[in-house]
Amino acid sequence: MTSENFDLTPSICRQARLARDRRFDGLFFIAVRSTGIYCRPICPAKLPQEKNVTYFHSSAAAANAGFRPCLRCRPDSAPGSPQWRGSESLFERALERIYQGDLSEMTMAEFSKQLGISERYLRTLFNTHIGTSAQQFIQHHRCLLAKQLLHETGLPVQEIAIASGFNSVRRFNDAFKKQLQMTPSDVRRTKLASAKQLTLSLAYRPPFDFNAMLNFLKRRQVNGIEWFDDDGYHRSFQFKQLKGSFCVGAAAQPNKLLLTLKLDQIGDIWPLVFHLRQRFDLDASSNIIEKRLSHGLTTEQIHRGLRIPLMWSLFEGGVRAICGQQVSVTAAHNLVADLVQHLGEPSGEHFFFPSAKAVLQADLSFLKMPQARQTTLREFARWYIEANSHTVNDLLSIKGIGPWTVNYLKFRYLGEPDIELSSDLGVKHAINKLALSNPYDRVKPFRSYLTMQLWQHLSKE
Repeated sequence: MTSENFDLTPSICRQARLARDRRFDGLFFIAVRSTGIYCRPICPAKLPQEKNVTYFHSSAAAANAGFRPCLRCRPDSAPGSPQWRGSESLFERALERIYQGDLSEMTMAEFSKQLGISERYLRTLFNTHIGTSAQQFIQHHRCLLAKQLLHETGLPVQEIAIASGFNSVRRFNDAFKKQLQMTPSDVRRTKLASAKQLTLSLAYRPPFDFNAMLNFLKRRQVNGIEWFDDDGYHRSFQFKQLKGSFCVGAAAQPNKLLLTLKLDQIGDIWPLVFHLRQRFDLDASSNIIEKRLSHGLTTEQIHRGLRIPLMWSLFEGGVRAICGQQVSVTAAHNLVADLVQHLGEPSGEHFFFPSAKAVLQADLSFLKMPQARQTTLREFARWYIEANSHTVNDLLSIKGIGPWTVNYLKFRYLGEPDIELSSDLGVKHAINKLALSNPYDRVKPFRSYLTMQLWQHLSKE
């Protein structure tokens, strides 16, 4: 049995649950008909008989079938499923936008129209792939986040309702009981906490070399918005209506990171938590990726558990990419730090990354770069403000932005797993150093991860 098999048949699920295989954690859920509870494959409880078990590919489908979450293994804290499990691309696009909070800000009709499909077809997609409606899916996952907040923080219930995206405590209580077959008081902890700071665990499937990711981020640190200490990686952020800072560091429990959020004001954090999971690539399946990478690299050349840290926003990513054209990594990040110091909104001892409007309106002569590149920065800011939809390929219309920059953004902002950056100078150097022959041709659909592996070899020099 291997986790490389995308077709999670009942036989494979049975073997995974009997072995309590962590590689399958979050890929499917086990509902026990005799108890009415659903669990993760790693649940430490006594194993149920197979005749009493039903397998679901999502926690939402298990809840929709009338099962309640286990209080021992806590399905609310399971890692997410990888985005390349083979689902229809339109469904994946809809799911991505739902996780970003788009459906919470518009009607189903408006959401379907933006996707270019009918409401009926959207319902069909969700019933086919998840076994529940889009609205039920959202409500279920908001309740799971609330359950995690009840377990791991001491926030008052009314603030948990707001943080998990409910407009009132009454609506929250009703949805929680309906979705999870329990009340908030069933899992409520008694400790008190500040609403402006909360700590949550973020689960992942091993292997994951978090130290390698921290080192990658340190080499690209932008002073003013990013900093490091013994707790881990910190940065200031603005995300939708939320402002503040976060820290991501190692957790005491295995296969988890610790997220600490410091918010200027409590608000809906569900899209933010998903965004952070994306930024740290927590839902990647390293075993699947590395098996494919072995077609282009030897076992000794593969750095186990290497993930792709993503940039915070499309605008920030574009600015970083433009500042990085034809200069060293250090010079590029010094340029971005200068931009932050001059144009960023102050946030305590740090800053928020400058807005597109601030860059467009500024005299950029303080940046030690050619005038043509300053013009590219302004035109990029103008495009970002005026574009109806921020499609990365459209950036090619801006003078000074070419295919490399567009591919770099697909790789390090969108997180597309199969982007080839063979023209990168560092990549070329690593390929020569390792005496590889056309490795990108043999590792599809994970060419982005090959780039990370090659850059990792350069970092050892």
